[in-house]
Parts: sequence; structure tokens; C-alpha cells
Amino acid sequence: MNRQLTQQEIDAVFQKIKGRAEDPASKAVSFDFRRPDRIAKSQVRAIHLLHENFVRNLASSLSAYLRSYLTVNLISVEQLSYGEFLEGLPSPTCLVSLSLRPYDGNALIELNPSLIFPIVEIILGGKGRASGNLKREITEIEQNLLETLFRIILNDLKEAWKGVTLIDFKIEAVATEPQMLQILAPNEAVVAVGIEIRIGDNSGTLNLAIPSINIKMIGQKFDQQWNLRKTEPTEAERQRIFKLIRAAEAELDACLRGPSLRVSDLLEMEVGDLLKLDHRLDQSFDCEINGKAKYRGRVINSNQKKAFLIEAMPEARV
Repeated sequence: MNRQLTQQEIDAVFQKIKGRAEDPASKAVSFDFRRPDRIAKSQVRAIHLLHENFVRNLASSLSAYLRSYLTVNLISVEQLSYGEFLEGLPSPTCLVSLSLRPYDGNALIELNPSLIFPIVEIILGGKGRASGNLKREITEIEQNLLETLFRIILNDLKEAWKGVTLIDFKIEAVATEPQMLQILAPNEAVVAVGIEIRIGDNSGTLNLAIPSINIKMIGQKFDQQWNLRKTEPTEAERQRIFKLIRAAEAELDACLRGPSLRVSDLLEMEVGDLLKLDHRLDQSFDCEINGKAKYRGRVINSNQKKAFLIEAMPEARV
């Protein structure tokens, strides 16, 4: 049935529309289209757990390769623009562009100079005590020495991602200045993974940037194949870790702490002089492994050799 609306009915309709427009819940929200695209928080958590497995395997692999004790810790997983990622890198540094086959695009991996020079010294047979404060570019010879190191890193990275999807990480280019590798537009989004590596007194970070668009492409595989719960390592994984660290070396020191003594007084000591150590005979002392107190006990004779008898764990230090 056709009929015309009265003026009162028309005014009532407009009043209702106006009332809804003034509702705070229906107000438009401003949006900056230059803002980097974001991935779901669930995927960020999955990437965090994935790289926790990566750093555990990397610690074992690098310890076996360098034959030196080191620690590897995951410190951050965050989303930011590619330009912001480059701005946070030191200059000069070591940058490696990676292909992500079978996916398009590239990822970026960066290793701080504070780690490069100690690692190069260890590879050449040194103790890894090179200063991490050197401000120079790495040479072509040093780049060649680091090829095996990066191959180990990429192999562990591939194994970590295998639970989600198979990615063949391959080195495509190496640079020393962050602005020389423009693999993405500055405003494009990346997932930045920060990993701390400590070798003796030297420490630095290994940074990884993966384009968010690539992670979105495999988003369904995260939901289908990646278990967000932590799982215990299998027996085969345990045996692999033991095999890798079996050849690693550790420094063990059982030190009897005493008072400070000047060199001049030490040189003037003669036969019959008594040096007081302020340490009771029945008092145990610390056994240090790579400079960290691990056990408490005492030194004994065992088969005509010196041995350390473990009696307790050291007290927690505040």
C-alpha cells in the first residue's frame, strides 16, 4: 500500500539518525594509512615460542663449532617498520640479505661488530678476547671466515621454522651499512627478533627482520601446525644436544679467597714468613665454571691427583 510520509514522520526519522551519529560508541576512529600493517598477537606469540627453540639449538651449535662456552638468549619479538629496524642498528655492522624460498621477498639478519671480531679471533685459534668496541668495517677475508658461522645459524633457523613451514634461507647479499640493503620500503612492516649472544666478557645482539607480509601468507599454517604449548625435547633431541656439547671445553677453578696483597710485599717474602688467608680448615669454598660459582666443596687427593669434592650448591647471591 502506497502512502506519503507526513512531515512529523520525516522529522522523527532524521532525529533517530542524528541521535545514533552522536552516540560515542558509533564515532569514527582516525586511522593512519602510513602505519605498518600488523599481524595477529597470537602469531606474535607463536613466533616468540618458535625462536625460543631456535636460540636453544643455536647455543648448542655455536658452542660446538667455536669450542667455547657461550650463552644465547631471546630478548625481544616486536613489530615495527623496516625504517625503524634499520635506525636501531649500529654502523658499520654485518648485514646479510636472505631469500625465503619458496616464498617471495627477503629477510635480513644482522650481527653486531661486538660479536664479529671476538668470533673471528676464536675461529683463527685465539681466545675470543678481541675488543668488541672496534669501529671499522669487516674485510672480505673476515666475511669469508664467517660463512660457516652464518650457515650454522641459517640451518638452525630452518629447523626451527620446519614446524610451521619449510623455508630455505639462503644468503643473497652482504653489506656493512644498514642503508645499503633496502630490501623493503621504509614504511613496510617487519617482525624484528632480537637475540643476545654472550661469549666470555663480550656480548652483542643478532637481529632478524622478517617481512610481515610473508608471515601473513603462512598465517593459516601457524594455526594448523604450530603448537603454542611448550613441549619437552624428545630423546633424539637430547642425544643431539649432548653430542654437540660433548666436545665443548669449560674452565674449572677452585679458588681459595684471601686478603689482597701488594706486589712489593709479595716480593719481600722470605722462608719462614707466614701468610694469613683468613680461611678455616673446615670451611668449604666455591668451584667456578667459566667464572661462575657452581658448587661448594673442598680439594682432596684422589689417586695421587688433585680433585674437587662437591659437598653443596653455592648460596644464592643477592
